[in-house]
Amino acid sequence: MKKLLFLACISLAITPMFAQTSTPTAQVQKDINKVLKFTNDNYNMGNIPYGKPTEFVVTIENISAAPITLNNVQVSCGCTTPKFQANAVIAPGQKTTVTLGFNGSAMGNFTKNATLFLSDNLVKTVNFYGVGVQ
Repeated sequence: MKKLLFLACISLAITPMFAQTSTPTAQVQKDINKVLKFTNDNYNMGNIPYGKPTEFVVTIENISAAPITLNNVQVSCGCTTPKFQANAVIAPGQKTTVTLGFNGSAMGNFTKNATLFLSDNLVKTVNFYGVGVQ
């Protein structure tokens, strides 16, 4: 009887692991490319002189039939500054931009990112990388 009870408990504990589907983040990332087109979302800054600030522009184009709003941009560290119009509505066929500035405070290889939060629970992570040189 103890063995039967033990097996029942184990099978109840294991069953939820097999019932899981794809993660919400993977689903959101998959869907975002159907409604928005990004330019410079994985940007190579090349060699950056140490301490010299630089910036680049990410372009977001609405390729869907409905308006989408850029709600917020959150950066991964204090060395990156975003410039964008909060709550900017991107009409179908229209574009908006996010300018990401980097203060150049890295020596050697670096990778940074910023997360864009849009309406309809759409989220996009933008990456940039380069090499800080003396």
